[in-house]
Amino acid sequence: GFLSYSVERCQFNSTELKDIELILSQYYNKLEIYRFSSSLGKFVGYTEYGVKQAKYFSDLPGEVARWTAEKERYCQHNIGNW
Repeated sequence: GFLSYSVERCQFNSTELKDIELILSQYYNKLEIYRFSSSLGKFVGYTEYGVKQAKYFSDLPGEVARWTAEKERYCQHNIGNW
């Protein structure tokens, strides 16, 4: 079988939203294929397939805006918890 999963995480450097980075990573069989980084504001690919996927998603303005907004919704909400 195959294993496909995604991980969404926040990297806190302070409690200020501008200093928090949201990272969404997509994995396939334990290998990171591509990721979104809110500090870069785009998707980055790590495999041949991942590079194609990253370009596709980065060229969709709605997708980039969605994950950029997730930083505020998901990370800022959890500052006190983490």
